[in-house]
Amino acid sequence: MPSTVYFTDLSAGWKKSVPAKVTDLFDMLKPAEIFHTKDLVAVKLHFGEAGNTAHIRPQYVRRVVDRLKDLGAKPFLTDTNTLYVGSRSQAYSHMVTAFENGFTREVTGAPVIIADGLRGSNQIEVKLDGRHFNAAHIAADVHNADGMAVLTHFKGHELSSFGGTLKNIGMGCASREGKLAQHSNISPKVSTKKCIGCGECVEWCRGGAISFLGEGKQRKAHITPENCVGCAECILTCPQGAIQVQWNESIPVFMEKMVEYASAVLSSKKGKAVFITFVTDVSPLCDCTPFSDRPFVPSLGILASLDPVALDQAAVDLVNGAPGNPLSSLQSAFAPGEDKLKALFPDIDWSHQLTYAEQLGLGTREYDLLTI
Repeated sequence: MPSTVYFTDLSAGWKKSVPAKVTDLFDMLKPAEIFHTKDLVAVKLHFGEAGNTAHIRPQYVRRVVDRLKDLGAKPFLTDTNTLYVGSRSQAYSHMVTAFENGFTREVTGAPVIIADGLRGSNQIEVKLDGRHFNAAHIAADVHNADGMAVLTHFKGHELSSFGGTLKNIGMGCASREGKLAQHSNISPKVSTKKCIGCGECVEWCRGGAISFLGEGKQRKAHITPENCVGCAECILTCPQGAIQVQWNESIPVFMEKMVEYASAVLSSKKGKAVFITFVTDVSPLCDCTPFSDRPFVPSLGILASLDPVALDQAAVDLVNGAPGNPLSSLQSAFAPGEDKLKALFPDIDWSHQLTYAEQLGLGTREYDLLTI
């Protein structure tokens, strides 16, 4: 049976602004039947890396927050720390970046809580029965929330072809340990060129997996894979950036791992989650980049559903059905109906994540589109 996906375009006038349309779209999901008085609701979004400008506009987020507060709920904006070292790799700089990108309480009406804590280790292990995992490491404050409103900026992505709702949940709600498990099947590696032998990583390693090889200036950190617990804290704590993720997982397996994590996150939110996707400023790369390149299709509208799989499929169809931007990094597939995502990332089958999500029972790719 197809799921319902609601859509509104970005046309606006004196009687109706785009933020007002966000409210209308949210109301179509019947939030009063989902969220209740005193519910702690995680408004999951991506604040954007410092320098990124394609992320969701805070004014849109405000409309969802206000509606949740009207219902007596207690919404908070949230995301998790990144695996790589950047402006969102620990909670202090992550919150500073969020505020600089406009996600302040004054603008959005809600506080910001980084769901996996100061250094990405505030996590809960959630059991699952997947092809790759029997447990997932989920950010504790997402897991402990009473409900979720998942707000996603649709864009291209160099690993999953597109960044949609499933990725926002699966990768975006994982702790640092969970992110490493999805991206890599072996322990981090040490760059001997960058390592100065300071010992910071040795002190932080909770598995006792890091030791020194060599003496004097030749003293370098060494990771014993058999002892590595995969927490990834060494990546963040190294002041020289000498410990790096081995981004060695195959694309199909990466997608499957990501979807399994999404399943683990949503297992505690059955009947307590809504999903909204903004197909606006559709940049070719993830909002994790410290820049936003020209959109490869026009800003098309906003989608909402109770089914994250149908929502991702509808967003892909909307993008592929639009004309491509010849001034962008898109090199082909400019005609409406041609596969823009395949043109951007020819070696990636974007549909694999959706097929696997269907197999896990997260939703259906079949949908009815209702324009409001």
